[in-house]
Amino acid sequence: MLVSPVLPHRPSVPPKDSQPHMATLAEWVAGARPRTLPAAVSPVLVGTGAAYAVGRGNASLAVLALAVSLALQVAVNYANDYSDGVRGTDARRVGPVRLVGQGLAAPGDVKLAAYVAFFLAALFGFALIALSESWILVPIGVACIAAAWGYTGGRRPYGYRGLGEVMVFVFFGLVATLGTLMTQARTLTWPGLACAVGVGALASAILVANNLRDIPTDRVSGKTTLAVRLGDPATRRLWGLLVVVALAMVVVVACWYPLALLALPSAALAVAPWRVLRSGALGRELVPVLVATGRLQLGYAVLLAAALIAAGSGFGPGSLLGAG
Repeated sequence: MLVSPVLPHRPSVPPKDSQPHMATLAEWVAGARPRTLPAAVSPVLVGTGAAYAVGRGNASLAVLALAVSLALQVAVNYANDYSDGVRGTDARRVGPVRLVGQGLAAPGDVKLAAYVAFFLAALFGFALIALSESWILVPIGVACIAAAWGYTGGRRPYGYRGLGEVMVFVFFGLVATLGTLMTQARTLTWPGLACAVGVGALASAILVANNLRDIPTDRVSGKTTLAVRLGDPATRRLWGLLVVVALAMVVVVACWYPLALLALPSAALAVAPWRVLRSGALGRELVPVLVATGRLQLGYAVLLAAALIAAGSGFGPGSLLGAG
């Protein structure tokens, strides 16, 4: 979703008859797109904060949830690299390292790396579910893996039909945040739901910024993202709307936990990327927006989680479901 450093000395499109070279460790790390990891960390932080707010936080389960989220994020990145690479979608893009598109690694090796990361996510996820006895999350976990692969993989990838932001909102916002809350607190809460909406809005904003940058090349390659459908000006406005929604959710959470308002200063992290968007920047000039949106989401999550933890353990009007 976010951008990783580009390796400048590799051709964007390998010659037809050439074989991919053996990727170095640094290239594999770059291909995993470490700058996307705030999207995996943020929902776990906020979901854990929501659990501590009702007096049921569990640091050990939070670490396990983080392992699931990080493994799934890396799996998504390798799966996207593989699927876009074999389709030729990455042939003319700017931004992060593309192992397949740049000929840095064989497609089969990248696909295998994605499968390994998916396996680790499933393994950690099963351990988390078993320890928390949240068996209802088993089919949801399967759906997460299917959705991760289906973003650009399979016969009808939903990322090519303008549904990427919706699915990111659902799985890296609602599911990841509420799943973390559920495994620790054995219940869901209204403040937790508001938190999940806020985290999901910012996760979607990351993808909006990414797809805004890629509008010209996605049009050429036939990838009809939401940004391609909306067009450049509306996509820029959508980014701003998503940030506003996330900040509005802080105010909603504050109806139960007034300390949540301490997360509002994270809005300062949105000023610089919004100025870049307002300037009409294109292509590589939008890379700082991607990076800044990731920082915004992480800053938002850290402040909101800290505020919820500080709010204490008063369980009351926040309950959606009874204690498990």
